Amino acid sequence: MSSARKITLRRRWLAVTRRLREFRMIAKGLISKDHPVLAHVIPMRRCNLSCTYCNEYDDFSKPVPIEVMKGRIDNLARLGTTIVTISGGEPLLHPELDQLIAHIRSKGIIAGMITNGYLLTADRIRKLNGAGLDHMQISIDNVMPDEVSKKSLKVLDKKLQLLAEHADFHVNINSVVGGGVRNPEDALVVSKRAIELGFTSTVGIIHDGDGQLRPLGEVERGIYSRIRSFEKSSYSQLNKFQENIAAGRPNSWRCRAGARYLYICEDGLVHYCSQQRGFPATPLGEYTIGDVKREYLTEKGCAPHCTVSCVHQVAMIDNWRAPQTIRPAPAPESPLDSPLVQIEID
Repeated sequence: MSSARKITLRRRWLAVTRRLREFRMIAKGLISKDHPVLAHVIPMRRCNLSCTYCNEYDDFSKPVPIEVMKGRIDNLARLGTTIVTISGGEPLLHPELDQLIAHIRSKGIIAGMITNGYLLTADRIRKLNGAGLDHMQISIDNVMPDEVSKKSLKVLDKKLQLLAEHADFHVNINSVVGGGVRNPEDALVVSKRAIELGFTSTVGIIHDGDGQLRPLGEVERGIYSRIRSFEKSSYSQLNKFQENIAAGRPNSWRCRAGARYLYICEDGLVHYCSQQRGFPATPLGEYTIGDVKREYLTEKGCAPHCTVSCVHQVAMIDNWRAPQTIRPAPAPESPLDSPLVQIEID
């Protein structure tokens, strides 16, 4: 058997086993509502880029020590978490990232990562394979770099080719339309290139410079619809909330942040999501199933205009049950802390 054939068969087998674990994750979520489905963890706040729309990075933070990160994964396993996605900042800057991924997998948890892709090499991809990474997402904002974002197809295309050649894990390329995007047609170019290389492709919506909900223009809506037609059938397509966001309409849903979805910052605190840091801001080591049950029933005032798709997708498991009966705390007065300040779809 040729080497290329062996690689193809190995990747197919890994894809099948990965899908089976994902089905088990969904089944567990349907059977029991008292555990987190997805957690985002931040091992590295520092980033090697400085995209102007992003509020989730700095240029000086040190990596969280690996033993501390392993302890946080242990606590997420204690809570019954089924998926952990590593984010940042830029997670590839963390010197022990592979150990962290391997530790996630050792707990029977699905391991994902969101990266800008700049630091990928063939050797780095093979190490991620060896660590057991399941999913990687890269957002590409434009075809040519500009003052808003350097995450361009021109810069990253060679990295994408390396992934196509070496990655055993699933790769999704997310393109964007909306506020701050100079050339909406770029999203279509990015999406077509992703599919050409054998990856999945999704599209997200970036808000305007004030972080507010703004309907897409006619050209943007057309591009958005075309890219959505490229997307393969998946759990992420079972909801229609992005269509409402594109049209500037609020969504009616039950946000389960703090329960089914947890955002763990670099300080080890549990937050609703990356855009709602400070709520409830409880140390992960002190977070209990009781906290999960409380937040499951707590209504979130920011939900109607939320753009964080991963939170919405996770909440779909439970949107048919358990109306939320606990009213949210009063909204903060500072505009910078407003629950309407959202940046982009994950």
